[in-house]
Amino acid sequence: MMGTGKRFFPLGSDIMEMARTKVHRKKRQVAILIIWVLLWEAGSESIQYSVLEESETGTFVANLTKDLGLRRGELAARGAQVVFKGNRQHLQLDPKTYDLLLNEKLDREELCGSTEPCVLPFQVLLENPLQFFQAALRVRDINDHAPEFPAREMLLKISEITTPGKLFPLKMAQDLDAGNNSLQSYIISSNPHFHVLTRNRSDGRKFPELVLDKALDREEQSELKLTLTAVDGGSPPRSGTTEIQILVLDINDNAPEFAQELYEAQIPENNSLGSLIITVSATDLDAGSFGEVSYALFQGDDINQPFEINVITGEIRLRKTLDFEEFQSYHVDIEATDGGGLSGKCSLIIKVLDVNDNTPQLTMSSLISPFPENLPEVIVAVFSVSDADSGQNQQVICSIDDNLPFLLRPSVENFYTLVTEGALDRESQAEYNITITVTDLGTPRLKTQHNITVTVSDVNDNAPAFILYTELVPLRKMNIDIDITMETTLPKAQQRRQVTAIIILIMLIRWEVGSTTIKYSVLEERESGSFVANLAKDLGLGLGELAARGARILSKGNQQYLQLEQKSGNLLLKEKLDREELCGDTDPCILHFQVLLKSPVQFIKGELQLRDINDHAPEFLENEILLKISESSRPGTAFPLKIAQDLDVGSNTVQNYTIGNNSHFHLFTRNHSDGRRYPELVLDKALDREEESELRLTLMAMDGGSPPRTGTSQVLIVVLDINDNAPEFAQLLYEVQIPENSPIGSLVITVTARDLDAGTLGELSYSFFQSSNQVIQAFEINAVTGEIRLKKMLDFEEIQSYRMDIEASDGGGLSGKCSIAIEVMDVNDNTPELTMSVFTSDIPENTPDTVVAIFGISDPDSGENGKMMCSIQDHLPFLLKLTVENFYTLVTEGALDRESQAEYNITITGPFPGHLVDVSGAGTLSHSYQYEVCLRGDSGTNEFKFLKPILPSFVGEGAGRGTEENSHFKRNHFGFS
Repeated sequence: MMGTGKRFFPLGSDIMEMARTKVHRKKRQVAILIIWVLLWEAGSESIQYSVLEESETGTFVANLTKDLGLRRGELAARGAQVVFKGNRQHLQLDPKTYDLLLNEKLDREELCGSTEPCVLPFQVLLENPLQFFQAALRVRDINDHAPEFPAREMLLKISEITTPGKLFPLKMAQDLDAGNNSLQSYIISSNPHFHVLTRNRSDGRKFPELVLDKALDREEQSELKLTLTAVDGGSPPRSGTTEIQILVLDINDNAPEFAQELYEAQIPENNSLGSLIITVSATDLDAGSFGEVSYALFQGDDINQPFEINVITGEIRLRKTLDFEEFQSYHVDIEATDGGGLSGKCSLIIKVLDVNDNTPQLTMSSLISPFPENLPEVIVAVFSVSDADSGQNQQVICSIDDNLPFLLRPSVENFYTLVTEGALDRESQAEYNITITVTDLGTPRLKTQHNITVTVSDVNDNAPAFILYTELVPLRKMNIDIDITMETTLPKAQQRRQVTAIIILIMLIRWEVGSTTIKYSVLEERESGSFVANLAKDLGLGLGELAARGARILSKGNQQYLQLEQKSGNLLLKEKLDREELCGDTDPCILHFQVLLKSPVQFIKGELQLRDINDHAPEFLENEILLKISESSRPGTAFPLKIAQDLDVGSNTVQNYTIGNNSHFHLFTRNHSDGRRYPELVLDKALDREEESELRLTLMAMDGGSPPRTGTSQVLIVVLDINDNAPEFAQLLYEVQIPENSPIGSLVITVTARDLDAGTLGELSYSFFQSSNQVIQAFEINAVTGEIRLKKMLDFEEIQSYRMDIEASDGGGLSGKCSIAIEVMDVNDNTPELTMSVFTSDIPENTPDTVVAIFGISDPDSGENGKMMCSIQDHLPFLLKLTVENFYTLVTEGALDRESQAEYNITITGPFPGHLVDVSGAGTLSHSYQYEVCLRGDSGTNEFKFLKPILPSFVGEGAGRGTEENSHFKRNHFGFS
C-alpha cells in the first residue's frame, strides 16, 4: 500500500519573495498569487494509496514519513495534518509513529456507488514551514454483494409460431459491487428450446437475452419453467436466481365463419328506428381474444346506409327511416373480425316492402269556365293524377258525385278529362260545384279531393258552335269518312249538335288509337333555352297551328322541364337539368311529358331521355383503407376492398380498378349483384412481418368516360404477427433534464407507445424494466398514462444522472421497450463550508509575512454554483493567499506594530463567485466567519481566537430563492454560489 509518484515542492524563499509582492489594498484577491499557484501545481504530483473496503478501523495504510522522504520525527515537528474535503476524516495519523491509518471502516458502495475507481482525494499539510502534498486514497472493491433480480419470477408469453433465433430481452440482475466482482454472466437451466446470451449495455452493465433454439408447440407443451442464474466474477463467485415462466400462446390460425354466405330479409318501409332486421352469426375456433368476434358493416357508403350492426351480437337494426320510393332494396356486406385481425364475410340482401304511405296527387292542367250551354260533351277540365307508391298502392280511381251532369273519362298516362253529359240548360242551373275524388287501391285506402266551380254561359244560337268545330277540324284533312243516317223527328238544330258530338268522339278515338309517343334525348347540364326539337314539324302541323290550337307542355307533378315557343314550334329546355339529381343511378333517365292541344282536345305522349355526361369522378369515401393481414395468410387468399362511388351511369361510371406495382398482390375487378364493380385484393406471395411490417399501395378507380376520370385511395396493409402486434414507443431513447429541487410529484416525462391491435390486445400498461433500486426509489410510473413522476427529492451531489428502461405490454403479452436518460441539474442549494486547519499560536510584532491561519473551503455544488473565492476587509494589514485546491493561508502584510494596534477583528467573507448574483440569477449563498487576532509584545502572549461564524439569514433553500445580506458584512464582503 505504498504511495507512488512522490515529488515535493516546498515553499522556498524565491517563491515567498514573489508572494510578498505588494499590490493595492483594494485588490487583495488571490489573483496576485496566480504564478505561485501555477508553479506549485506544475511541480507537484499526487501520492496514491489503496485499501480494501470494509477494512477495520486502525488498519495500516502507509508510512507517511518514508513516503514523503522526511526524517524520523519530522512530521511531528512540522505539525503534519491529513485534510479531506468536507472535513470528513477517512484517515488519521498515528500520534506516535505518524503512520497513516484508517480512521473508520469504509464502504465503497456507500462512498462511490457505481463509480469506478473509487478515489478519495486528500491533502497532507505541514505547518512549519508551510507545505502541501496532494494525495488520494483508492478504496478497492471486495465481493460483498451477490447479484439480485428485481423479482423472483418473470412471465413471458411466446407464440408457438415464433421462429427459432428469436430474441427475448429479460430483466437484468443488480450487483452493487464493481469491476470483476460485479455481475459477469447469465446461465439458464437445461432445456431443449432455449439458451441465454449475456449482452453489454451502453452503461457497461450486462443483461440477459433468451434465444429460441427450437420451435414451440402449444399442443405438446403449453407452459415451460426455467431458472435464470446471474453470476458475478468474485472468488469465490456469488450468484442470484429467478424463475422464468413461459406461456405458449396459440396462433391465430382460424378465421371467423358465418353460418350462411347469403342472408335475405324483408322490412316494411314504415318500420320504426331501432327495429331489428336480422341477426347474423359467425364462429371462430380459436380461443381467447383470437376467438372473440366483432361485427362490422362492409358498405360502399357508410354515411348514407340506413343500417347499423351491434359489434358484439351481430344484430342489424334500422338507424334511418326507409323510403321504398327512393330505394327498393339494399345489398350489404358484413365482416366478422377476430382479435388477431383475421376476418370472414357474408352478404345480406334487404328488400324494402312498400307501404301505402303516399296520398294521391291531382294536378289541374286546364279548366274552362264558363262554357256555353246547349253543347253536348263539352270538355270542362283536363287534369292528371299520380301516386308515389307502387303496385296496388299506386293504382288510383277517380270519381265525382253521381247527381252531376258530368262525366270523367281517362285519357293517356293518368290524364283525365271532365266533360258534360249532354247539353246543359243555363236557365235550369247556371253554376256547378264539382268535387273530384282520387282514391288509391292500397290498404288502407288513401284519397285526395279537389274542388272546382264551373259556370254555364248563355247561348242564343247553336250554329256557331258547329261551324267552329268543322273549321278547326276539317274532316277531309283528318281522313275521316262519316256516313250518318239519322231518322229522327228532332229539330234540325238538335240534330246538328248530335252530329258534332259524334265527330269529336270519333276524332279522339282515332287519335288515341293511331298516335305514338314522341321521344327526344338531350345531354344533361345543357344551358336553359337549349334547342331540343321542332314540335310542330314532328307533329305534322303547320306554322302557327300550335298557337292556334292552344298547345301546352304538361309534366308529372306540374314540374316543367321543357318550354314551347308557340310561334316557331321549337321545344326548348326550361332549366339546366342534372341527371344525377333527377334520376340518381337509374339508367336510362326518362322524363315523361304530354303535349296538350286544347282545341280540339288532343294528347300526345312524350319522353325526354337525359343522357349522362362524365361530370363526376370516382371517389373513395376514405382516403386510406386499412387492411390487417396475418403473415400466415396463404397465397390466393382474397381480400375485398371498399368500392368507389361514381354518380355517373353507363360507361361513365366505374369500370375498372388498378393497384400500384408491388411484389405481393394483384387486383381483380368483380361485378356486384347490383351491377356495381368492386375491387378484390389477391395475395400472390406470402408476407413476412419481420421483413416488411406494412405495405402502402395506391388503389385507383377508373370510369369509362372520354377522357376517363379517376379517383384514388391509399391501401395501408399492416402485416400482423400471428401472436399479434407488439407495442412500439415513439422514441427508443428519451432524454430529459430536471432540477434537483423539483418537488415530489413533479412530472418528469410522459412516454407513449402505440399498438396497432384493437380491443384488449391494444390496451397498454407501462412499467419499469431492468431499472436499479435507485431508480425505483426516486421515480414512479403511471401504468395507464405513461407519466413518470418524482417519488422523492433528488440530490445532484449524490446522483447526477439516472438511466431507466420502460416496458409497454399489451393485453396479449407482447411488449415494447424504450430507455430514458435523466440528467439531474445542479441547484445552488448547498452553502459553502470553511474548515480551519491551523491557528497560529504566536504572532510576534515586527515580523513580516507571518502565517496567521490555514483553512480549506468546499462547496458540494457544481459548475458556477461550486466556484468559490475569499476576501477580508480592505483596511487590514493581512493578505489571503490561495495555495492548493481551495486551501488558503492568512498572512500578515509586512511587519505589524503592537503599540499602534494590538488586536484585529478579521472577517473572512465568502467563498463567492465574484458577484452578488450567481449565474442562474437566483441569488447567492454565503458564509462569513469572524476571527479576533491579538498581537503580543516581547513579554506578552499571543492569541488567535475563533469568535463565531456569522451565518446569513436565508429566505429559502435552493435555486430560485434569494438571500439577505448579513448586517455584519462590510465593504467587499461578498456572498458566493
